[in-house]
Amino acid sequence: MNLHKKKDKLPIPLTSTTANSMQQPKETCSNLNCFFCLMKEPESSIRREGLANCFKEMPFTNDHEHVLVLSGLWNIAMTQPDDPEFPSLGIFNCMASLIHRGLIDRDWLLRDQNLYIPYYAAHVVGSYTMNKVEFAEKAVDSGVIPPLMELFRGKMSWVEQRVAVRALGHLASYESTFESVAKYEEELVNLAMDLASNCLEVVYVNYVGVKDKSKRLNYHCDLLTRGVGGMEMENRKAEEWASQIQCWSLYLLNCFAIKERSINLMCEKEFLKDLCAMWGGLVNHSSAAGVGLIRILCYTEIGRKRISESPEVIEKLCNLSRSSDDWQYMGIDCLRLLLNDADTRNKVIHTATLCLADLIEIRTLGGKTNVGEAIAKTLLTDFRQTKSKIVDSRVERALEEIWDMKVERRRKEKRLSSENVEEKRVLVSLIKQQGNHSFSVGEIEEALLKYTEGLELCPMRLRKDRIVLYSNRAQCHLLLNDPDSAISDTTRALSLSTPVNSHCKSLWRRSQAYDMKGLAKESLMDCLMFVNRFIGSETTKHVKIPYYAARMITKQMEISWLFAIARSKAASDHMDKAKQADGDNEASSNEDSNFEMLRMMTKNKAFATGLSTIVEEPLIRKGGSGRGKLERSKERKNAALAVSQ
Repeated sequence: MNLHKKKDKLPIPLTSTTANSMQQPKETCSNLNCFFCLMKEPESSIRREGLANCFKEMPFTNDHEHVLVLSGLWNIAMTQPDDPEFPSLGIFNCMASLIHRGLIDRDWLLRDQNLYIPYYAAHVVGSYTMNKVEFAEKAVDSGVIPPLMELFRGKMSWVEQRVAVRALGHLASYESTFESVAKYEEELVNLAMDLASNCLEVVYVNYVGVKDKSKRLNYHCDLLTRGVGGMEMENRKAEEWASQIQCWSLYLLNCFAIKERSINLMCEKEFLKDLCAMWGGLVNHSSAAGVGLIRILCYTEIGRKRISESPEVIEKLCNLSRSSDDWQYMGIDCLRLLLNDADTRNKVIHTATLCLADLIEIRTLGGKTNVGEAIAKTLLTDFRQTKSKIVDSRVERALEEIWDMKVERRRKEKRLSSENVEEKRVLVSLIKQQGNHSFSVGEIEEALLKYTEGLELCPMRLRKDRIVLYSNRAQCHLLLNDPDSAISDTTRALSLSTPVNSHCKSLWRRSQAYDMKGLAKESLMDCLMFVNRFIGSETTKHVKIPYYAARMITKQMEISWLFAIARSKAASDHMDKAKQADGDNEASSNEDSNFEMLRMMTKNKAFATGLSTIVEEPLIRKGGSGRGKLERSKERKNAALAVSQ
């Protein structure tokens, strides 16, 4: 829909203060169904009857104050989503009818400020249905799904798609309303997949990348920032909303995947690749984004089969498993599910082993205990029987090392007395000092050998000593330009630390190693964790963030910015068009675009600004199909696997 730009500003949404002032009945008000007069009515029965009539008549009347009423309803629904009054008086019928009218009556939509109404109406539906199943049932019975689907199809713009997918996600998360949404299953799943994959490009091309404010839709600007701040604030909010569109689209897909519905569609090869790049991370830390859906797919047979056939997905899962991302444990879970399936084990074991071997000493992660033991058990399943089938010598050595560490060394060290352990500790300390000396005089290879010797002698129970040895050896690998070995050793050090991923030097060194490999997201997460640990330390809490860390964060934020790919593609398209037209001003234009984006990105990062994301409601709800339900399902399946083994 080609929406024209309204010049008027969006009405200020009702707050407790503004609502009281606006509810004062005007002396000249002759409208018996005036919403603001009715809100002030002290007699409950009169008030309720009047509001019911107001909701019934609103879609069929022309009143320039409708948008102000919708703005007030939006605020009430956001602040009091569990209040049953409006849902019991027909608000869902009203909202559905208003959306429908906005879609079919263009003249009405473009009159006054009615352009805002479909957005507000869909938002009201989503807010009232996020917690209460009875409200969701009323909404479905009131016919909200068809108009929401029209918005979801993109009949207006990405702004309305955001609130439509949010509302549909809530309705799909309840058992009693799921089937009503599932009537559109194939179309809905395809739309959600497409929206999740392309929404960032859409928002960038149609909004963030539009540097001329006069060319942006005014009502989008008003909805995003309420007229507060300029383009800088609008771009920050648009980044937040774009991420929400993606995460809510994935949430809607989760509702189907967790019921093992439309798995074939979601396991399409290109979409699985796209999922790996969908990152909750800094922008939406309450959402597991792409990896959350991948893990659900890994609980299904066809999901495991398709994922195991994608080297790109397996590589991304390995990188996630060896990172300080909040969803690290999900990457580990996915790899274990693939390894525990006899049909997919051999397809992933060569890649997964080299990653998971570094994690076998993790104690607690993601609220789960004995994580490392579970990883080792998975990797060593049928180890003696399948050893001859391993064709990669590195994988074979890794499995031998795991067997030695978890079986042979553990058995031998049980017989060590406390005196023997102390003797070994002193000897290891001496070897470490020798390694430190070699390192200080530039004999890096000799230092590496010394740290390796110390690790071979150091009892496994001396975790702190082993952390230092692994981390020091990782520094040697960095100087020898071997980032893979550096990542392995720092990961082992971080797995030994308590809590996991808390050893500052290892975090910084792994961040550097990931940077050498061009893995910006993983490098960024480690660097941010390093900074958090650094400024939280008793010895350094009053020290400013090191310049080298700030520089690394700025670099990786630029590369992994939410719109980085969209910006690159837009710049490429712009260059192609410029070449076709003339090409004379191509370099200058692209340089200006890059400068503008860099300026915005280095100033406006989510971790620094504290922007809220999907805070309108939690992603975990009673009776929903969010992470809590997934965890319970996982525990049941793990128990079944344990019994079968």
